[in-house]
Amino acid sequence: MKKLLALMMILVLALSLAACGKKEEEDVTPEPEPVAEKKILRIAESFAYASLDAHKDYNGWYTSIYGMTETLFKIGNDLSVQPLLATKAEASEDGLTWTITLNPKAKFSNGNAVTSDMVIRNLQRVGEVNDSYHDVSEYVFTKIDDTTFTINTGSVYPTLLTDKLASSAFGIMDLDAGNLDNAPVCTGPFKAKSFEPEGTVEVEKNENYWNGTVKLDGVVFEYMSDDESKLMAMQSGEIDGYSSVTAAAKQIYESDPSRYKVTVIPATRLQFYVLNKNTLSDNVRKAINLTVDCQDIANYLGGTTSAAVGPFGASAPYGKVTKPAVDTAAAEAALQADGYTKNSDGMYEKNGKPLTIKVCYYSARSLDTIATILERQFKAVGIGVELVGVEDADSTYRVTGDYDLALYCMIADKSGDPYYCVNALYRKGGDWGLAGFPNDECEALIDELKSETDINRRAELANQIVQMTIDDNAFGYIGLFNKTTVSAPSVVNIGENSPFDFYAVNADTDK
Repeated sequence: MKKLLALMMILVLALSLAACGKKEEEDVTPEPEPVAEKKILRIAESFAYASLDAHKDYNGWYTSIYGMTETLFKIGNDLSVQPLLATKAEASEDGLTWTITLNPKAKFSNGNAVTSDMVIRNLQRVGEVNDSYHDVSEYVFTKIDDTTFTINTGSVYPTLLTDKLASSAFGIMDLDAGNLDNAPVCTGPFKAKSFEPEGTVEVEKNENYWNGTVKLDGVVFEYMSDDESKLMAMQSGEIDGYSSVTAAAKQIYESDPSRYKVTVIPATRLQFYVLNKNTLSDNVRKAINLTVDCQDIANYLGGTTSAAVGPFGASAPYGKVTKPAVDTAAAEAALQADGYTKNSDGMYEKNGKPLTIKVCYYSARSLDTIATILERQFKAVGIGVELVGVEDADSTYRVTGDYDLALYCMIADKSGDPYYCVNALYRKGGDWGLAGFPNDECEALIDELKSETDINRRAELANQIVQMTIDDNAFGYIGLFNKTTVSAPSVVNIGENSPFDFYAVNADTDK
């Protein structure tokens, strides 16, 4: 019996030890590795479109912002033309034919190579579906091999690269894959993840990106149309950054540099006015230009603009013009030379008729504010003002010529070349030609600029033309909008140093 009890105790002890061993073995099982949190950037955007088809309307502007589409060439921060999907472009001796060489490494997010055939189809499609580029339909495209093709433009076109091949509307897509409206297959560092038409867009890393390592896992572009919503979202941490910051918000962000990084650079959207030579004498126009204080206006607008000398930034080779400094004494002398004298109210008049300038404006782009500042500046020297505000300048005073001074705003430098602006503002037959500036000498210079292929000569011509408009007191250049971007301090490379709004996230964007 004693032996039996002893055996039973040994058995119980063995079972207990086995159970403990099993428990200890279970306890030391390694825990699963934590899943790394994805690095997602959140950006606010003021506009949203119904499609991601880069070739239609202005969609390409935003597919470029989203980091989805790329063009054959791009415009650098210094306004130079740089290779992207293409490595080079060479013009023939007669200037009619361009030979384009593609980067052999370039490929779409699905792994397909970017070939001459596909690029030609993309360029032809832009000419078919985008009203702004119908002239491309007249070009002749010829494939040489898989990475080389030619474009015959029919006439000398020295700005083909900037006007077309670097334009965001010419983003290259795989036309045989994906849904062009909702999920196009493109070449950029990011690809579509979710798309809400006219709403929020989410992109994710392109694992097949051909031009470097993509640092972010994805980006969410939150559609926020009003400035107050963006300010509140930035303060709450809902978003990581955005551009087109207002003056009021800029002051708030700059007061707390530990939380916000603010970047301000001169951009390309111009505020200007046209003086009507048909209704204003030479001396009156001279007096107006000697009175307008552009720095005063820029200060009032809280740093959202920089005072302008001409239509282009002073750093551009075609932005080298000068204008007289503000001189109200000289302005009054010009009026007096024209026979004007001050009345008992301190306002100038001639033959009993007060000098009153009809100033036309519309409310966007701070032009309504500028109009009231001009009124104050003019009255200070004795010039009366009649302010006329309209909803749409393009259907009223711009096309009728019914103004003494017409305020307007436009993107003056679309692609690092002066021709677009020069052609739009100073040509005979153009809307602003109704104000009486265009002349044969200027027209000949514009014709020369259109076909000139030498970059230095193009800058020289543009400077000569713009200087003529200043010397003739036909135009007044008020300010260039600054591109103001705010972000969390750790965020980099969201297009904050590019003067163009259509460049934003890229492979090097990080947070």
